[in-house]
Amino acid sequence: MKCRDILCKLYSLAPPETAEEWDNVGLLAGRPEKEVKRVYIALDATDDVIEQAAEKKAELLLTHHPMIFKPMKSVTGDDFTGRRIMELIRHDISYIALHTNYDICRMADIAAERLNLRDTEPLCSIREDDKGRILGLGKAGALSAPCTLRECAELVKRVFNIPDVRIYGDADGLMERAAVLPGSGGSESGYALSKDADVYITGDISHHQGLDAVLQGLSVIDAGHYGIEKLFIPDMEEWFRKNLPELKVFTEEVKEPFYTV
Repeated sequence: MKCRDILCKLYSLAPPETAEEWDNVGLLAGRPEKEVKRVYIALDATDDVIEQAAEKKAELLLTHHPMIFKPMKSVTGDDFTGRRIMELIRHDISYIALHTNYDICRMADIAAERLNLRDTEPLCSIREDDKGRILGLGKAGALSAPCTLRECAELVKRVFNIPDVRIYGDADGLMERAAVLPGSGGSESGYALSKDADVYITGDISHHQGLDAVLQGLSVIDAGHYGIEKLFIPDMEEWFRKNLPELKVFTEEVKEPFYTV
C-alpha cells in the first residue's frame, strides 16, 4: 500500500483541517508514493525510535508529536532535527504525524471513556464538523460517582497506568465533575473552571498554575505530558489492525521517559 493511501485513511480518522493553525501534521518527510508494508508507531520521533523503525525495516513511521514544527532553512547534521530527518531519508522511511487533529478527533474521547465520565462536552470548543458536532480540545463531564481528590488520583493512575501523579488541592475534598486534557494543559485551566469542574486532569502544570487553580476552587491532577498521551500508541496499533490488517505494525515500548528518585 502506498504511503499517500495510508495518509488518506488516517485523515478519515483525524482530518488535517481539524488541527490547530500553529500545528504541523501529515506527511513531514519521505515519498508519498513509497510502498509500505511495515509501520512503526511511537509518541515522538526520537533517535531511538528512528533506529528501532529502521531495525524493523519499517517503511513508515507514525508519531503523535511532530518532529518538525517550525520552518527549516537547512537540513544538516549540525542539529538533532536535521540528523533525524537525514536518518529517515537514508533508510527511505516516510514519516507522518497526527497531533492536534488526533487530540481533537480522538484522544479526548478515549481519555474521557477511560475515566468513565458521563454527559461529556468539549472542554475548549474549536469548530463544528460536517455532521454538526462540536469539536474541541479535552472533555468535561461528571464522574461516575463522587469521590475524594485522593481517590480520583488513584483512578487516574490506574486507568492510564501511571506510577505516580502530582495533586494540587485538598486530598479529602469531594470531586463530582472532572475535566481532562491530555498533554500540556496548564494554560487551559480557565476552561475547566468554566465547565464547573471540581478537578482538572492534565499534564505539565507549573508551580504557579497549580497554586492559582486551587485559589479559584479547582483541584488539579498532573499526570504528566506522556502519562495520558501515550494512549496514542496502543490506540493507533489497534486502528491499523482493524482498518489496514495487511500491514505489519510495530510499536515503541510504552514507558515513562523519565524516572524519579
